[in-house]
Amino acid sequence: MLNDLKRQVCKANKELMEQGVVRFTWGNVSGFDPSMGLYVIKPSGVPYDELQPELMVVMSMEGTKVEGRLEPSVDSEIHRAIYMAWPFSVAAVAHTHSTYAVAYAQAGLPIPPMGTTHADYFGGAVPVTRALTPEEIKEQYEYNTGNLIVATAKDPEKIPAVLVERHGPFVWGKTPMDAVKTAVILEEVAKSGYLTRSLNPQAGEGFDPALLDKHFSRRNGAGAYYGQK
Repeated sequence: MLNDLKRQVCKANKELMEQGVVRFTWGNVSGFDPSMGLYVIKPSGVPYDELQPELMVVMSMEGTKVEGRLEPSVDSEIHRAIYMAWPFSVAAVAHTHSTYAVAYAQAGLPIPPMGTTHADYFGGAVPVTRALTPEEIKEQYEYNTGNLIVATAKDPEKIPAVLVERHGPFVWGKTPMDAVKTAVILEEVAKSGYLTRSLNPQAGEGFDPALLDKHFSRRNGAGAYYGQK
């Protein structure tokens, strides 16, 4: 079942390790098939170098395991909540604990646009969620985290990322590898932003909206002409 998607998800999870945005088993990628209403996700606790397509876990939109001999990632319900909210615009989700993005999340700070690299991929500040309430933590913690990501996202297509307060980044895209690429770019943007602010604490304030819109629109959307094949 969903063998091609399993291969894509497996490859994307391995790419997280190759790109250096995860350690041990800290992170996961999933892919969604809207025609079947099913998603494929990394199994829990399996090192990246041991992953194989047949180990991927198939989950339903009701949160039940459809196929797989292992348990799904502990973050599976976060992914499910995102797919439930945006079934026609998001087909893959990636989560990492990459250092600089996590630093912003732990500080409870959004990542503001400070340069054109950010603007090429994110059409505004990458937002950070509020803290979960004690009730949200106690009951359905992971699913509530996913719902909070959805509530915090300003525009899931223009800014395909949210930082979960005290946790880390969740990003999404059209394919599993697309989501991984966004996770890697987000970490680079967070790193350069942190270093920029260390040199100039006021950097990024009042970033020119025209410059932001120009860089985002020339790479994204119907009129894009930069980075196109």
